[in-house]
Amino acid sequence: MELKTVSPTVKQPGTTFTGDVYMTPIYFGSAPSRMTVALVRFTPGARTNWHRHDVGQTLHVTEGVALVGTRDGSVVRARAGDTVICPPGEEHWHGATADTFMNHFAMLEANPDGSDPTTWLEPVADHVYEVANKR
Repeated sequence: MELKTVSPTVKQPGTTFTGDVYMTPIYFGSAPSRMTVALVRFTPGARTNWHRHDVGQTLHVTEGVALVGTRDGSVVRARAGDTVICPPGEEHWHGATADTFMNHFAMLEANPDGSDPTTWLEPVADHVYEVANKR
């Protein structure tokens, strides 16, 4: 058994997020585990850039309402207690609604070779976010 004390919360960069987003690392697996878990906090209107994960990603909402969008225009509104599963390679984004904070646990696995499983893409256009927020 091992106790891992709380890691510092880090503001996420404007190169991969729009708005103010904060991440607290929870767990980085050591072999044979490849699991990574982080608590991510989004201020109202904040969101990720488009991105994809080689091995997929699971988002478990703990507070507020999450918007999770895909390239085909689909948007899921997930509330506290809901879990959204993004399959491997699916380009998506996620963030808070315009008027509420949103927190989620982001869970994913590193690639088997240890390389970063996330590919960051362009920011989500304001009009795409606005349409998603109105649904």
